[in-house]
Amino acid sequence: MLALASGGIADARPVSYEGGRTLIVEHDRDMSAIWAHYTPHHRYSIGYRGEWHREDDHVFHGVQATWLANRWFGEDYQANLYLFGAVGIGSGVDGNPAGTGAAGSLGVMADWETRRWFVSYMARGFAGETTGEKAMQAARLGVAPYVANYGALHTWLMVQVEHNPQAENPVGVTPLVRFFQGPLMAEAGWSVTDDQPFLQFQYRF
Repeated sequence: MLALASGGIADARPVSYEGGRTLIVEHDRDMSAIWAHYTPHHRYSIGYRGEWHREDDHVFHGVQATWLANRWFGEDYQANLYLFGAVGIGSGVDGNPAGTGAAGSLGVMADWETRRWFVSYMARGFAGETTGEKAMQAARLGVAPYVANYGALHTWLMVQVEHNPQAENPVGVTPLVRFFQGPLMAEAGWSVTDDQPFLQFQYRF
C-alpha cells in the first residue's frame, strides 16, 4: 500500500491527518496504479483510484474509501488495521474483448512496527461485471539499518511476498528499499520471480 507517521515509525498510511491530501503512484509485477485521496477525518480517506492490470489487460477507474478500523500504541510500537473498498468501472484494453461494466474491490490491511522492525499484511478481492474476479494477498518484513531522528532521511530494507493465484507465477518475491523524509516516500525493488521492477512514489500535501 500510505504516508508518514511521526517519531520515525516506518509505514506509509492510507489515511492521512485530517485535511491532508496524498498522491500515490505504484508499479508492481502485475499492476500499475495511481491513487489520489483526501482525508476529511482522521479515521477515513476517500479519493480516485485508477489501475491497469497488465497481465489481464484490463483497467479500472473508481472511487476508493479507506477506514482506519483500529490503532494500537505500545511503549515502543504502533499497529494499525484498515478496511477499504472501491467502486467504479472496469474494461478490457490491448486486445482484451471485455466490454465496460461495473467493478469494485474489498480489502484489509494491517501492520505492526517499531523504529527498527516492520511487518505488514494485505488481502484484496476484485470483481468486475465484464473483467471477472481475482484475489491477491501480500506480506512484508522490513528492518531499518539505522534509526534516524525525526525529520531526517529514513531508510528501510524490505522483502515482499505476494500470492496471486491467477498470475503466471502465483507466488512473487520482491526485495526492495524504502526511503522517506518529510512528506515524500519512495520505494524501489525488483521481483526475483518475474524479473519485473517494483516502484512506488508517495507525496503528502
